[in-house]
Amino acid sequence: MKVRFVERKVKISDDLKSYTDKKCQKLDRYFGQEAEAQVTYSILRGRHTVEITVLYKSMFFRAEEQTSDMYASVDGAINSLDRQIQKNRTRLSKRTRQNAFETAEPISEAVEDLPDEEFELVRTKELDVKPMTAEDAIMQMNLLSHEFFFFINSDENNKYCVVYKRKNGGYGMLIAKE
Repeated sequence: MKVRFVERKVKISDDLKSYTDKKCQKLDRYFGQEAEAQVTYSILRGRHTVEITVLYKSMFFRAEEQTSDMYASVDGAINSLDRQIQKNRTRLSKRTRQNAFETAEPISEAVEDLPDEEFELVRTKELDVKPMTAEDAIMQMNLLSHEFFFFINSDENNKYCVVYKRKNGGYGMLIAKE
């Protein structure tokens, strides 16, 4: 796995980068050497934040952790990624490295549901919209920990669609009219 480091308003030591790289390499059992990871470090009001985004075969896996220690934030983000992958293991088995789930034990102690998080609109970005099924879009949305996901639905004659989490549970889908 190729790991790229981004420092936002903080200077990170080579020891921490080496520690993070070693921890990220544990995820190789799911992805192999083709994966690319971006690790972003930042400190805001005494909270050490580590955000890890892994790109593998056009799928994004993302986790963010805030603690009072940067090393603990790295551990928490890696464990969060591992929990996400373990939680979605049946759907991801055809997208990850062959036999990734057969012999490997989870990195984290307990595999459990990730807590719901509040998101605040802090930026706008343009994105490449790719054709996929609604199930793939829901999985991608959950892996990114987003509340909705915009995509081109290959099952609906390539119409633009949005899948979203419903407050009372389940998912909904909006389909654009022509």
